[in-house]
Amino acid sequence: MAKKISLFECQACGYQSSKWMGKCPNCEAWDKFLELNSTQREVLKETAKKSTTKTAAIPITEVKEEQFQRFSSHDCELDLVLGGGVVPGGLTLIGGSPGVGKSTLLLKIAGNLAKNGKKILYVSGEESLGQIKIRANRLEANHKNLYLLSEIKLAQIFSELGKNSYDTLIVDSIQTLYSEKLSSAPGSVSQVREITFELMRHGKENDLAIFIIGHITKEGSIAGPRVLEHMVDTVLYFEGDSNRELRMLRAIKNRFGSTSEVAIFEMTKEGLTSAKDISKKFFTKNSSSIGSAITVTMEGSRPIVLEVQALVSESGYPNPKRSATGFELNRLTMLLALLERKLDLPFNEYDVFVNIAGGIKITETATDLAIIAAIISSFRDRPLSKDTVFIGEVSLIGDIRDIYNLDIRLREAKTQGFKRAIVPKLPIQKIDNLKCFEATQVTKLIDWM
Repeated sequence: MAKKISLFECQACGYQSSKWMGKCPNCEAWDKFLELNSTQREVLKETAKKSTTKTAAIPITEVKEEQFQRFSSHDCELDLVLGGGVVPGGLTLIGGSPGVGKSTLLLKIAGNLAKNGKKILYVSGEESLGQIKIRANRLEANHKNLYLLSEIKLAQIFSELGKNSYDTLIVDSIQTLYSEKLSSAPGSVSQVREITFELMRHGKENDLAIFIIGHITKEGSIAGPRVLEHMVDTVLYFEGDSNRELRMLRAIKNRFGSTSEVAIFEMTKEGLTSAKDISKKFFTKNSSSIGSAITVTMEGSRPIVLEVQALVSESGYPNPKRSATGFELNRLTMLLALLERKLDLPFNEYDVFVNIAGGIKITETATDLAIIAAIISSFRDRPLSKDTVFIGEVSLIGDIRDIYNLDIRLREAKTQGFKRAIVPKLPIQKIDNLKCFEATQVTKLIDWM
């Protein structure tokens, strides 16, 4: 009698094992292993056979460069983050927290494309056609080339795609689709993996641009197996608070362009629109600026003027609090340790809170100087000049180091009306009406203040 072969799969990440385990060794999730039945194992084998083709290696000098004929989404911000436009046959995954605007953006883009002659199929497994129609009226996306389909069965979607020649497919969302080949529930690892593979194969064979919306987990990552992000060509992620008007769409992965660009949208009654004149939305020029400093950060090729706010107060506990909103907490702790060591400031007795105004999150180190300036301003209860920007990276030894695109940042500061800039190195070309002061050590910043 043949021995039964079992296969277990983690429903959090897709890791497979021949035996059941309480804790997944890949994602460390507990009680997520489920046994795959014979049908599911056969589908996995068929998928592996489809994705394996016999090819011969050829020299790279003989490979012809593939040319992508992009078409515009008629939204300058989305075209920017996609790398210049939509690629036929490209598979794009968009994730984000509930209510941030994923469905709103894609329905508006679908309306733009339909208005300009493209044939669009919008598939929704979460909303009825009447609900989508209401939102389309608000977004002014009613065009005869935009087709709606409320369906969760993958076979029915492919049947509709075979009846008409569509240019773009939008799926809202991937976790609601269901393949009858598998007996598992919609949203499971097996279903998401199989459906994504079938959509990818169909899109590549028919030059069909596909956008799919993905839910996120409570940790903030896209729900489903990690292989989902590896299979698609582009991964876009929405950032921003649903209670604020500004949204940022960042490219985490892009096979057809750079991942450094960021699209910025503004939520209005007409839906998500490309943000105009965003420079003044992240800072205010107050007469009293205690604990507030201005800096210029780079989001891709776009300079953005930001306001950094800090609050330093005496702590009544042995372990003072450290809190950062929009800034990395570990780096804040490092900067405070540097100030304690180099400037003998007793921050071990004070609570320190740092906030980046406007709800934006920053990761680059060019804002270190502004963080330190705001902290010292709050600690000494002395306001900073409202016409000064602070730009520079601070090292562990107290040096203020040079940063990239300094000239672009300074020109943006001048455009916004600032008159002085504290920088680690004077620019090569002087900028009219903007005085630059060089500071190479943190101690020089204290002398200037």
